[in-house]
Amino acid sequence: MTAAAVYLPSQHASVHDLPDDHEELRMVLGRAVTAAIGRQRPDGNLEDHAAVDDIGDMALGVVSLLCLAWHRGDRRDPELVDAARRGLDFVLAERVFRADNPGEPFLLVRDSGLPYARYVLESGDHPFGDWPSTVWALLHAVNVLEFGREVITETQWAALSELAVGYWRWLTEASMFNPQQTANQAIGAVVAGLTLGRLLSEKSIVDVAMFLYHSEVRTKRVVDRGLRLPVEHGAGHDQNYLPISLTFLARAHQVSGEQCFLDDGDEIARHLETRLSVRGFDYGGPRYSEQHCGCEGMFGLRFFSGRVRAELGRYLGDRRVAYYCASTPGLPSGHFAFTTVWFFLDGHRWYREPADAPVHTRYSLRHGKASVSLTAGLTPYLIDAGGTAVIESVVDHQHGIGPLVHYADGRRLLLTRPLGPARVRDVTEGGLGAKLVTKAVVTWDQVMLSVQQLYVTDGERLFVVAVLDRAALPLNAELSFLAGLPYATAEGSRQRRIRTVGVPGGSPFDLGEPWRALTTGAALLAGGLALSSAAGLRVENPPDGTAYFNSPRTAGMTQEQLSFWLGDDPRGYGDPDAGWRRVVSTNLVLADPIAATPHGRAVFALCYGPEPVALEVSADEPLEGVRVRTPFFTALVGHPAGDVGGEPVLRLAAS
Repeated sequence: MTAAAVYLPSQHASVHDLPDDHEELRMVLGRAVTAAIGRQRPDGNLEDHAAVDDIGDMALGVVSLLCLAWHRGDRRDPELVDAARRGLDFVLAERVFRADNPGEPFLLVRDSGLPYARYVLESGDHPFGDWPSTVWALLHAVNVLEFGREVITETQWAALSELAVGYWRWLTEASMFNPQQTANQAIGAVVAGLTLGRLLSEKSIVDVAMFLYHSEVRTKRVVDRGLRLPVEHGAGHDQNYLPISLTFLARAHQVSGEQCFLDDGDEIARHLETRLSVRGFDYGGPRYSEQHCGCEGMFGLRFFSGRVRAELGRYLGDRRVAYYCASTPGLPSGHFAFTTVWFFLDGHRWYREPADAPVHTRYSLRHGKASVSLTAGLTPYLIDAGGTAVIESVVDHQHGIGPLVHYADGRRLLLTRPLGPARVRDVTEGGLGAKLVTKAVVTWDQVMLSVQQLYVTDGERLFVVAVLDRAALPLNAELSFLAGLPYATAEGSRQRRIRTVGVPGGSPFDLGEPWRALTTGAALLAGGLALSSAAGLRVENPPDGTAYFNSPRTAGMTQEQLSFWLGDDPRGYGDPDAGWRRVVSTNLVLADPIAATPHGRAVFALCYGPEPVALEVSADEPLEGVRVRTPFFTALVGHPAGDVGGEPVLRLAAS
């Protein structure tokens, strides 16, 4: 029976491929305004009837989109003015709450009477979401004040100004600041305060906003791969929130001119550049481990792509909410409308890199249509080639892509965890990009050996070569190379989970059938990817169980869904990375070492690409190190000790 297709819900296509010229934006905004006015209720309500949460800021957000259309000159007519004014009257009359929401656990001042916006309208229903809803409502309010002066009445402008000040006071006086410990919300509040203070010429509001940014956001950042990131739900990286933080930081600089917002955005942008595969795929994070954003991150990604000269627009975004947030497709909900306003009024362009140049960071290599991304320990966790993402495998709770030792007593050890600093050498030569990682690893027998992994790409394929000291391992131990888990492949504008693999000309092999194994010879097909090995290649399926991926019970899940299932909080407030760490094993794709190697050495060679290749590889050992010859290149992997200064040696020549 054919396995049912599973698609990643919010990773579709690269955001820089979305048209953003003036005429396209005019048409998009025109359709959105027409749809919003067409569904406006007699009382002025502009909310999406189908929405059940994110309600409190929704109607005001739609009003801001109407003001945007007027400000841009896309539409200026009495119908729009009437809709905006009636919509704002509805918000002022029906969506401003002053009585404390029952169950709100984070108020510093009870019964303050200050206004706030509710995440859900019913009293006591999810009050935890009221803080970000109030931030969003304030951001909408300042945009209406700034860009809708010619649309709303003077009386409305004065009432909205008073409301905005009340929102700010509720956020900073009545409530704990940033109670969800979600930095993008905190940065959004700072942007709102900076804008409000500028509009009303209230320096005290600006001063408080800057103080809060430094004390509540900047000082609490965490470091990953040498870069400082704002904390989202207890950790730094978040697929949805980091691009949103970029958007807030870009706007904060536009409003204030403060250099700190640019500096901090640069670090986030460089981190994303390191993580993202060549097609913009990524996973992992403290809450949204696989859910990419849409309109919310577009402005920030585009703004900072030029600053750090990185093609951040390859990021796979959510085309369902591409230009504006929508609960019902085609109908603007108003939620996150401030990001639409900023994006539509911004003149930056996407940065595009030269197509023929390999791109190196310390933790990644990409070129053309192939890439590899590495963890902070310089272990591969994501390879992208052939339009297909290969993620880290898990074996006995060990994560990564690299050499695997099978001990005679049944233990297995993945030789990827570095003992001390790892060393990196990057080379570009003859149209090839290469990265050599040398790390010291300790075995179960307390023996330290050096493991060298070389990544070479010609823009179509990614080659992985591993060299290590076989003599440092017991004679009865077996060595193989854990090649990663083929995970998702491009299918039109969607990413389809890989449920089956196969050999050229063979029948599909179901990854969800427990305990099964497939011996392929030297090539494995998975989605659009062909994985070729210089020696034997096989697949081993895990047993059944909730802690195994893909098992019959987990094969229909995405990585994020399984991670939340195994996490501390399945409702979505926990850390899915913690759940992923509880996975015992995934399917294992294992490659054998090549037969002809220098004495005491083990050498592996694999190719990830769009089609199988004949990978005939030989290795010899000159004085300088191990020389590996392939049909595509020859590489000299220098001695693990490096040169006289301890720097890694890599010499590369195209064949």
